[in-house]
Amino acid sequence: MRQIKVLVVDDHPFLREGIAAAINGQQDMILIAEAESGQEALESYRRHRPDIVLMDLNLPGMNGIDATRAIRSEFPSARIVVLTAYRGDVQAVKAFRAGAVGYLLKNMLRKELLETIRVVSAGRKRIPDEIAKELGKHSLDDELTARELEVLSNVAKGRANKLIASELKLAEPTIKSHLKNIFQKLGANDRTHAVIIAISRGYLDPV
Repeated sequence: MRQIKVLVVDDHPFLREGIAAAINGQQDMILIAEAESGQEALESYRRHRPDIVLMDLNLPGMNGIDATRAIRSEFPSARIVVLTAYRGDVQAVKAFRAGAVGYLLKNMLRKELLETIRVVSAGRKRIPDEIAKELGKHSLDDELTARELEVLSNVAKGRANKLIASELKLAEPTIKSHLKNIFQKLGANDRTHAVIIAISRGYLDPV
């Protein structure tokens, strides 16, 4: 029986150990390498050419999205499954745009990891139902621009408009205009509501 060769990329050793135990307990798959960072993932892919990469999003240095993009640009046929704790649609969209073919929440690993590896290895995509629903719900929403994200990130830090304007070297009315656009795009009622929505969707990391 041909075994599915898997590379796991995560900076938490306990998670890697758990995944390794699950994979190596299967006759049709084998863990051939581990990596702790995005750069290590790229180097390990070059060395081992795995069939499947399990890629964490939050990695030191090069993050999982950038590592996925780097691997796919060099190896277009690479099949990468993103592992994350984030349920929001924004990170999922980024992952698929970078070239991922699967997206798996870490709380689903125990039940769905092995089947996901087999499905993706067979050439299909794998998106959990709850992520698919989020993607569908926000498919027509306008994305926040890089500048709007900068403004919202400062709002999340509790900074007033005047301080944000000074920080970004913009006029205060411009900050108010950006906030108006942010509220509209997110369907938010106020600053706090906007931050909560942005965190839940994956625009901002939890504070």
